Amino acid sequence: MRTAIAAACLAVAGAAGLGGYLFLYVKPRLPALDVILDYQPKIPLRVYTTDKVLIGEYGEEHRDFVPIAQVPEMMKKALLAIEDSRFYEHNGIDFIRAGGAVLSNLRHGFGHGGGSTITMQVARNFFLTRDKVASRKLNEIMLALKIEAALSKDQILELYMNQVYLGQRSFGFASAAQTYFGKPLNELSIAEMATLAGLPQNPSRHNPVSNPKRAHARAQLVLKRMRELDYISEGQYQQALKQPMRVSTRGRQGFDTHAEYVAELARQAVYAQYKEDSYTKGISVYTTILKADQDAAYESTRRNVIAYDQRHGYRGPETFIDLPDEPQLRDDAIDAALQKRPDSDGLIAAVVLGVANGKVTVDSGSDDPIEITGDGLRFAAPALSNKAKDGIRLRPGAVIRIARDSKDKWAITQVPLVAAAFVSLDADTGAYHAMVGGFDYNLQKFNHVTQAWRQPGSAMKPFVYSAALEKGFSPATLINDVPLELSAGGKMWAPQNDDFKFDGPITMRFALAQSKNVASVRILRALGVPYAHEFIEKFGFDPARQPNNLTMALGTGSVTPVQLAGAYALFANGGHQVEPYLIDRIVDARGAVLMQTKPPLAGDEKTLALDPRNAFVMDSMLREVTRSGTGAAATKRLGRSDIAGKTGTTSDAVDGWFAGYGGGIVAVAWMGYDEPKSLGGREFGATLAMPIWIDYMRTALSTRPQITRAVPAGLSQIDGEWIYDEYIDMGVKTLDMDSETPTDPAAMPESVPVETMNN
Repeated sequence: MRTAIAAACLAVAGAAGLGGYLFLYVKPRLPALDVILDYQPKIPLRVYTTDKVLIGEYGEEHRDFVPIAQVPEMMKKALLAIEDSRFYEHNGIDFIRAGGAVLSNLRHGFGHGGGSTITMQVARNFFLTRDKVASRKLNEIMLALKIEAALSKDQILELYMNQVYLGQRSFGFASAAQTYFGKPLNELSIAEMATLAGLPQNPSRHNPVSNPKRAHARAQLVLKRMRELDYISEGQYQQALKQPMRVSTRGRQGFDTHAEYVAELARQAVYAQYKEDSYTKGISVYTTILKADQDAAYESTRRNVIAYDQRHGYRGPETFIDLPDEPQLRDDAIDAALQKRPDSDGLIAAVVLGVANGKVTVDSGSDDPIEITGDGLRFAAPALSNKAKDGIRLRPGAVIRIARDSKDKWAITQVPLVAAAFVSLDADTGAYHAMVGGFDYNLQKFNHVTQAWRQPGSAMKPFVYSAALEKGFSPATLINDVPLELSAGGKMWAPQNDDFKFDGPITMRFALAQSKNVASVRILRALGVPYAHEFIEKFGFDPARQPNNLTMALGTGSVTPVQLAGAYALFANGGHQVEPYLIDRIVDARGAVLMQTKPPLAGDEKTLALDPRNAFVMDSMLREVTRSGTGAAATKRLGRSDIAGKTGTTSDAVDGWFAGYGGGIVAVAWMGYDEPKSLGGREFGATLAMPIWIDYMRTALSTRPQITRAVPAGLSQIDGEWIYDEYIDMGVKTLDMDSETPTDPAAMPESVPVETMNN
């Protein structure tokens, strides 16, 4: 044995002696080292909240470039211990290790032995293939010598530790630390560093996610080698051996904050400007999103959508599969069914194995079957009845959803079919604070905040009332709330109040607070549709999407949630238009700013679109809505006096809205089906959207002081109500007490809509 080793070493030494001459011969044929001398790692596009929380990453390679000076010393030692312990001593070729590799090749055939130094691996990773042929090995050696002549040892190690592939689409040790452990390098334990150090040899075989046992065994080998080299003490060694390996279950793409719709919008914006470079040049996007606000918006939207879905009963299993008798075939069938139905943040797909004696047994793909009993069966009780139809009855082979309840016990649930959206903006600048474009981005990529054009219902009324203020109306103006019947094209249209009740003469303030439809139509009728249609453009509405008839007062046009939020911002900020924006800045890999958004200054006269008096009076009326009207629960639950807003429910409760503001934040919540249909006869904006809004605002306003509005010049208070100074002599208007026939044909609906009941 010793003779063989000696011979191998002599062979290597001879090769080394020949190497100098061979290097001079091969050198002209070797590739230039430009790619490593001017190393440009492929760093993915990353999207962050404004408080620097990562919410999105795009690129084929996950990579975080870390200068060698910032790599923990213990991480370097772990790597060198297992890969190249004499790295700082050799010139690119470790002759002692190479001798062992030659001997292994002589015994088992070429390609069996290793012996590559870190420098040789750098040569291979940047310039060569991994084919185990003699010509590749020779080029690898020659390139290693060339690299050693051009770079320092630290530079070579820096290249290696940032470039090497470590599994799970992760390149470099910093990226792998985040992927496998959800930590930066400097927070890893010795055992975790050893796990990463064991990956370069075979990232697939030693992957701690897919092969935890092999990864653990490899890590122990690294630790043993570190102890042998005295890189760690005996105490550190024993402690590391005993440390359990806790791998991050979220993975690289499992971000703590759910902001998928935000990240996708940011990605689109960056790609539009930088194309494919977006995914490789290390661009970082800092959005205006606040982590705490985004978390609150996501959780509130999801919680209230599930609550709505639960109110309307169990629909039955998602599908049914056949369960073969043979165990392996049975497991394969279950796995295939579950793979088609990804989990939805706690709503886990499962296959029913048995139903008997008040117990449902399911397989969710985990090691052991799950038994559901008691309260966990309550929601699905109709599907367990003997009278249940085949389409909803729970039986073996049914594919259902399960979730942990408030007591951490398993319960049967379902994935909601209804859609929802939530958006909040800074009322002064238009910066997004939170955006939830749907129930689950992984189930539906369509962003309802920016893409869904829906009828706003009574959430549109404030803009008609705002137009009325400019014509001499005031909150004290009296409107006759009695039945109204109009003819158009030979057909009759009779708008109704949502409760079918009429209160006779009422003030405009009361009409808005109680969302009186007939009174709102009368106001628009008195203003004239053309005037109001033009007036609402100052709020950012698309006139082409708003009707040129009296139904505009009832919100039969189309808006997106973010458009509605931007419109309500004018009431919140004193009459200034805002342009909602998501991206604060874009920076390159070196931190240089490529783009910076400069929002308008709060109160800038250039953005003033609405008379500040109008915004002030409308604010007082919208606060009344949340004090005594259809949105009264908002002020009551939040316990603030600066809450203002408006509910909205369209005909047959197809769309439910709440739009409002407080503390300098304007927000809009919406719920509805993508294929429009009724949300239920007892559902309104106050039951559908307002709970989302309130739950979010409870968090968003927790650190914000209440806002007291200063009274703008040109307003006077008469008998407790505000009126423009120039209209004081007109006194209190009384509108439509007698006339039932419109004088302006343009004010009539172009066609008679279905009976419209909005609140």
